[in-house]
Amino acid sequence: LARIASQLALGVPLSDFDLKPWGNNPYIAVKEAVLPFNKFPEESIFLSPEMKSTGEVMGISESLGESFRRALIGAGNKIPKNGNVFISVNEKDKLDIIPIARDLAEIGFNIIATSGTKKELEKNGIRASSVFKAGEGRPNIVDEIKNENVQLVINTPMGARARYDEESIGRTCIQKNILAITTLSGAGAVVRAIRIDSKKIEVKSIQEYHS
Repeated sequence: LARIASQLALGVPLSDFDLKPWGNNPYIAVKEAVLPFNKFPEESIFLSPEMKSTGEVMGISESLGESFRRALIGAGNKIPKNGNVFISVNEKDKLDIIPIARDLAEIGFNIIATSGTKKELEKNGIRASSVFKAGEGRPNIVDEIKNENVQLVINTPMGARARYDEESIGRTCIQKNILAITTLSGAGAVVRAIRIDSKKIEVKSIQEYHS
């Protein structure tokens, strides 16, 4: 792998290698970066070009949900099985969050949402409780996370105000070790991971996967 990586860095095209087609792989691998925010709680959680992770973990299995679950556990994240999930998404994501929210409700989560997201969820038959945004009133979502009334956060911010909220929410989630997801693709993968969280993890070596 190191030899292939060094050759790719020199501009050798992938077509020059005897690689198996992607669709023939009998497993799925998910890699997760481990960032040191918990060691520097007052630092900005926004990633910049010069930021480096303190390590990486990888989950491998036969399904996306199981691989994502393993990667989360390897990175030290706690996967909630029930409780309250906070959902706040931008306008572009409001329709796409519906099936994810419905799945979480079916699993048994109670949904807490900001006013705009709550309105869209209830319009589609999904019950949700409302909560203030950070700085909008009290108690707000940051207060609820601090009080351990939230077990999972799904937040896809867009715009300056939303970014301010994301920083407050993200920093508090790090302090409380609460899983915070900022993309819909990540939210979908988390739902899959939660659904199979009671399943026993069977460990294989890298050699077994490649044999």
